[in-house]
Amino acid sequence: MATTPERLIESMRSLLWERGYVGTSPKAVLRRADVGQGSMYHHFSGKRDLGVAAIRRTADEMRVGTEELFATHGGALERVRAYLLRERDVLRGCPVGRLTQDPEVMADDALRAPVDETFAWLRARIAEVLAEGREGGELRAAMDPEETAAAVVATLQGGYVLARAARSRAPFDQAVAGILGLLKAHGAQD
Repeated sequence: MATTPERLIESMRSLLWERGYVGTSPKAVLRRADVGQGSMYHHFSGKRDLGVAAIRRTADEMRVGTEELFATHGGALERVRAYLLRERDVLRGCPVGRLTQDPEVMADDALRAPVDETFAWLRARIAEVLAEGREGGELRAAMDPEETAAAVVATLQGGYVLARAARSRAPFDQAVAGILGLLKAHGAQD
């Protein structure tokens, strides 16, 4: 059985993904966590504090999953390809990226910080992988790892938006196929 703080964080995480921060009331969190009214305020100073904990947990989970993919695949292109093609609930969107559409998250530095930090980390981590590929001769010397990593992350996040708008994963899959084609074009010529 999960502890009360764990149940509150997990309830907040799921509600953030379903409803966003603006649409999530403390009452809904308490109901989902199946805890009494005083429980949230005993463990957290309020909705904002719980929201930060939930966003950080989601961001940490995203980082761990990405690192696992990067650790279990071969060259740079293969690792980035595995990241782009991993199983996702595309029509639900990215649990971190969706928070950028929430005005209260973007207006509050404490809530926004883990979102910004996660995307900065992701761009930097993909850039590291691409730089390794460039240094190892897998990718062309002219390829800029930071710019390319930014394009990969932007394509992925944009793919989520397009898929949700169309209510079809086809635009997401097309965006991923397009960025994979561009990455392949950066491959070193024999």
